[in-house]
Amino acid sequence: MNTFREPLASGAMSLVTTTTPVWVGNGTGGLGSRVFRLLAASDKVCLAESGSAPVEVLVWLAADNALPDHGVLGGLSAALRESPELRHVVLVSSAMVYGAWENNPVPLTEEALLRPDVEFAFARQLGAAEQLVDAWRREGAGRTATVLRPAIGMAADDTSRLAAALAAGMGQRFGTADPPAQFLHLDDLAAAVLLAVEQQLDGVFNVAPDGWIAGERVRALAGAVPRLKLPDRVSEVITNLRWRFQRGPIPPGLRSYTRSPWLIANDRLKAAGWQPNVTNEQAYVEGTEGKWWTMVSPKRRQEITLVGASVATLTGVLLLVRAVRRARRRRIS
Repeated sequence: MNTFREPLASGAMSLVTTTTPVWVGNGTGGLGSRVFRLLAASDKVCLAESGSAPVEVLVWLAADNALPDHGVLGGLSAALRESPELRHVVLVSSAMVYGAWENNPVPLTEEALLRPDVEFAFARQLGAAEQLVDAWRREGAGRTATVLRPAIGMAADDTSRLAAALAAGMGQRFGTADPPAQFLHLDDLAAAVLLAVEQQLDGVFNVAPDGWIAGERVRALAGAVPRLKLPDRVSEVITNLRWRFQRGPIPPGLRSYTRSPWLIANDRLKAAGWQPNVTNEQAYVEGTEGKWWTMVSPKRRQEITLVGASVATLTGVLLLVRAVRRARRRRIS
């Protein structure tokens, strides 16, 4: 918010307050609605329509809580060129740009190298968007940019396809423990965007709750039913075929993010004044539909599984007997 003095006819001075015009792009998901609501309630900024007024701050929600069906760059390049008055950009990227590797430090800080899985186009496109914003920042004097790298965003009114895919991919390896995971509530992410806009933070900031959830706990919260664990090679072949024919939730490039850690630190953003209000587990539980399987004890699950297997076997035997009898009747007739 800018304040300046305007002379009055009497010679006195009047305080006149102006707000910074902000335009939000690519905000069609659950995060976008939250960001619009927070910006509209702020007394430091005002929402502007593209082309209607000089825009000083651009908010680009490149990773708005979903696996995009198209490239995440979209109109970012054009938006950066549209307003010559533009002096600050807030880009919502993703912590997935760090990549998931066994030798990743735990947790990852903003200084870590970006090593996304080469097969996962989504993460690579987000990295390209970050480079585009950094190039814009360097080209003009006085320009600043905030790059937010959030953990997987979730909320009750906007379940993330990405989070669902990651949860579904956990617990499928033979004799190997699942990596821990982080889940961020969209309300907390929207609050980070507002902070970045109002303070015009300059630099890269991770966005995540404190700590993380153990992999086995994520599987329990997801209500995943018992399944046969297969060797990695066999599992890769099966899941690739399932994804190709739209029968499975895991795209090939995303699989590495279910097998190795990519946990992020939130110290830098907290030092700037941001505080998470929702824990990892709370965000995950709210963002996913509870399944009846999660309410059953492990012993009871095993009993139900055995009963189900017995029923299936008995049904198969009855169908086979019925088929044999029909065949005999046809021969007699």
